Amino acid sequence: MENLKIVDDLKDEVIELRREIHMYPETAFEEYRTSDLVFNYLSKLGLDVKKGVNKTGVVADLKVESALGTVLLRADMDALPIQEENNVKYKSKIDGKMHACGHDSHTAMLLVAAKVLTLLKDSLQFNVRFIFQPSEERDPGGAIGMIREGVLENPHVDFAFGLHVAGFYKANTIFVKEGIMMAEADSFKIKVKGSGGHGAYPHKAVDPIMISSHIVLALQSIISREVDPLEPAVLSFGKIFSGDVFNVIPETAELQGTVRTLKEDVSKFIKERIEQITIHTAHLFRASAILEYNFGYPPLVNDKKSVHFIKGIAKEIVGENNIHEAPISMGGEDMAYFLRERPGAFYWLGALNEEKGIIYPNHSPKFDIDEDILPTGVKMHVATVLNLEKLYK
Repeated sequence: MENLKIVDDLKDEVIELRREIHMYPETAFEEYRTSDLVFNYLSKLGLDVKKGVNKTGVVADLKVESALGTVLLRADMDALPIQEENNVKYKSKIDGKMHACGHDSHTAMLLVAAKVLTLLKDSLQFNVRFIFQPSEERDPGGAIGMIREGVLENPHVDFAFGLHVAGFYKANTIFVKEGIMMAEADSFKIKVKGSGGHGAYPHKAVDPIMISSHIVLALQSIISREVDPLEPAVLSFGKIFSGDVFNVIPETAELQGTVRTLKEDVSKFIKERIEQITIHTAHLFRASAILEYNFGYPPLVNDKKSVHFIKGIAKEIVGENNIHEAPISMGGEDMAYFLRERPGAFYWLGALNEEKGIIYPNHSPKFDIDEDILPTGVKMHVATVLNLEKLYK
C-alpha cells in the first residue's frame, strides 16, 4: 500500500487536530465550534461541503469521474458531560465537558483521511461521502436525523464504514465481528403515585418508595425467568428518587433504567412485561404507575463480506496478529442506523498503552489515547476507499 506513506507525513497534523478538538469539547447537538473547524478544513480541500445537517452535522463529498459507486465514512463529534482529570497540555478548557470517548480522535482521523484521499483523487474509482455526525452519546442520536435528511442518497451510498477508539484494547489492534456486535440500547422511566403521609403513620399513606422496591425486584424476574437464557438481555436501574424529608412518606417516586438486548423482538417483549408488572404491582399496593419506554439505538450488525474486507485491509496495516474477534458488547452505538440501511462494518481501534500510562477506559475522567494510533485510523479509512473494488466483485 504505497499510497499510505502519505499518512505518515501527516502524523503531526492529525495529532494537532485531535488536540485542538479535545481542548474545546462540545456535547450533543452543541458541536458548533467543532463543526465550524470541520467545515473550514474540508472546504480548503475543495470538497463539496454542507453543514447544519441535523443541526450541527457536516457532510462532504469527494466526487470522481465515472464513479463505480459511493462509500460513506463516518465520524462522530460530540463530547461528554465529564470533568477531565488528566494533567496534559491539551486538557479540556471547558468546565464539566470532556472528550472521554475519543470522538475528537474520530473527527481528526477522518479529516486527515479526507485530505489524503483528495490528494489521491485521480486514482480513485469511487465517490466518498464523509459524515461528521453530532450527538452519538445522547439518544435519539445524530445518525437517524442525518439519514432522514438524505445523507444516504444523491449519490446513492452503497457501503458504510466507521471505527471507534477503544481504551480497553491494546494500541494499534483491530477488533471486529460479523453479525451482531453491539446491543440495542433502550431507556425507560417509571412514575409511581401513592399517597403521602407522616412516617409515623404509614397505614394512613400509600408508600411509593416501598412499592418501587417491589417493582425493582419483580422486574428482574423478566431476565431470569421469562427471557430465553440463550438470548443476552440486561435490565438495570440507574436512578431512583423520591421524597424530601426523612420522616415524611412522599406521594410519588420515579425510577429510571436501561434495557439492553441483541434482538428487537426481545426488547419489545421486555417492554411489554415491564409495563404489565409495573402497573399490576402498583395496583397490588393501592397505588398507580405509568411507564415511559424509549426504544433506543438498534443492535449494530456488521455485514459478513464487509468484515472480511476490513480484516484484509487491517492485515496490511497492523499485521494479522493484531486483528481479533470482537466480543459482543451490551453497549449501544448509533452507527447501527447506517448499518441497518446499508451493508458495511464498524470496528474497534485499540488505544491502550500501559507503558505510557494510558490505561483508562472510555467514559473515564482519565481517558486518553495513545496518539500513535491516529495514523493507523487514517490509513484504515484511506485503504477502505482504495480497495473498494474488492467489495463490488
